[in-house]
Amino acid sequence: MRPSYRTFLSRGFSCRLYLWTIALTLLGPLPAPAQEALLEVLPLRPFNFDVALRQQSFAPNDREVTLQAGVTALRYGDGEVRVGYQYFSIHTDDFQTDQHALFLNPRWNNVLDLLDFPASMPIRRILKHLFFGPLEDRAVPYVGALIGTVISGQGRTSPGLLYGGQTGVRFPVARGISLDLSLQYTQYDVNFRGEAGQSQQWLFLTGFRY
Repeated sequence: MRPSYRTFLSRGFSCRLYLWTIALTLLGPLPAPAQEALLEVLPLRPFNFDVALRQQSFAPNDREVTLQAGVTALRYGDGEVRVGYQYFSIHTDDFQTDQHALFLNPRWNNVLDLLDFPASMPIRRILKHLFFGPLEDRAVPYVGALIGTVISGQGRTSPGLLYGGQTGVRFPVARGISLDLSLQYTQYDVNFRGEAGQSQQWLFLTGFRY
C-alpha cells in the first residue's frame, strides 16, 4: 500500500524539523570557557584617597593625622601594583617638619581564598565569618608590601629608603566605589633637627577607592 499524500507531508515536515535542529545545535553559542586573568594598565576607577591616624617613633614621637593618595598602575587577576603618595606636616612654635613619601604598593587581593580547604568547611569561610560577620560575602581582604623613598625634615640632602607592609579589607558600597580599611607599617630614614635616625610608623587608614 502506497503512503498517502498526508503521510508524505508529515514525513517531510519531520525531516525538515530534524535538519533545523541539527543546524541550530551546530551554529548555536558554545559554552563560554572560564575567563582568564588579563593584565590591565591603569584600570578603570583606580584612585584612592585616605585619612590616616598615625603613630611615629622618631621625628617627632607622637600621634598625628596623615593624608595619603594612590593610583592602581597594574592589575592582573587578584594581584595589583599601586603607586602611593603620603604627606605629613607638623607646625608648632618650636619646630616645623614635613614628610613626603612616594612608594610602590604591590597587593594580593582575596588572600583568604588560598585557604580553601578542607572541602567540608573551608578555613577561608570560617575566617571570613569570624572577621566580617554578615559582610563576609562582600569583603575583599588583602595583604601588601611597601617600598619607596621619603624626604623628611629640614636639612636633608638625599631621600631615605622606605619599606614596610600592610593588611586590610575592601568593601564595595556602590558601583565603582569601595570603602578601604587598612593597617600599615613602615620604617624609613629621616632627618630631624639635624639628627639622622630610623623612624617606625604605624598607620590606620580609612578611605574610598574609585
